[in-house]
Amino acid sequence: MARHALEQTYDQPTVFRMSGAAVLAVRLILGWIYWGGGTRRFIYAPKKLDPHAHSWMANKLQAGMPGAVLGLGHVLSAILHHPTLVYDLLVLVSAVELISGLGLILGVLTRASVILSLALSVSLMLVFGWQGATCIDEWTMAASTFAMGCTVFVAGSGLWSVDSWLLRRNPNLADAGWFRWLGSAPFTARETEGLGKGLAIIAALFMLVFYNYYRGSIFTKFHGGPVSPSKHHISLSRATLHKDGRVKVLAYLNGGTPAAPSHVVKVAVEGPKGVVEAWKGKALENAVKGHIKNVYRYNKFAPGLFGLKAKMGAKAWITLHPTKVVHIKAGHYTVLFENINGKTFKTKAALS
Repeated sequence: MARHALEQTYDQPTVFRMSGAAVLAVRLILGWIYWGGGTRRFIYAPKKLDPHAHSWMANKLQAGMPGAVLGLGHVLSAILHHPTLVYDLLVLVSAVELISGLGLILGVLTRASVILSLALSVSLMLVFGWQGATCIDEWTMAASTFAMGCTVFVAGSGLWSVDSWLLRRNPNLADAGWFRWLGSAPFTARETEGLGKGLAIIAALFMLVFYNYYRGSIFTKFHGGPVSPSKHHISLSRATLHKDGRVKVLAYLNGGTPAAPSHVVKVAVEGPKGVVEAWKGKALENAVKGHIKNVYRYNKFAPGLFGLKAKMGAKAWITLHPTKVVHIKAGHYTVLFENINGKTFKTKAALS
């Protein structure tokens, strides 16, 4: 009897209004997160969309490339070679943020706005989820906004929304399929329960799978991730050593925090009888000037105060000329980079 009375008291429209009121704060905050991101680029900090500005967003895109999953690193690499495509992509993403944020704040086409926000959350996780020097900041943002979006999708906008106002003016919208799934009209009890359970499972898997991938501590032991978010790592490859001692190598900063550049303080060539040539500090800075060919035009390798510096995601061909007469003979040779923290990176050099 009590259960029957409860069902009579809380009919479908009442439950819809109550659930909308319950998640009102979530809808507003989620909307503001994306609205704020879009307005910063279009209104308050337009240099983020200026290809000639230091804060150009392509730098952030390149910084996320080394840890991007599902092959997106290769996709980003291809995109970064086409400036027009980079610009169009960043404007599109910013516009989606702006539209989805405004839609959520006003509660207009609420569920369509949620779908856009979920796409943004997934993209954030796949490209930047690995970043965060002290904690996985981007994972936290992506997981939280994804769960918030799932909640608002099930609950709807309820009161204090344009969708609710439209429903009051035109009750027939409640039976229109497009408005129920893209706008915001009450779901049936069965639909609400099914969607709630299904999206909760998806959100939990989204959270757990990526947390384990980036940090472990669920299905595996704790680890720093396939790509370290805190310790800079330089991958060296395709090194060639000429008979006169000139060396050419492809360097790629593919690990560490984008908050600070990596500083290389020493480059050396080691052979069968020890160090053949070494460049340090000022000598290294002078040696690389005019001899760096960056693969991408955004984050780069460049001469620095301590020798050589690179921003996250930088990739470049670096050529160094010997400072003394060197005669390279047959044998095994290695090119070594040492960063300011004393960590070394090596690769074998082919004789040319």
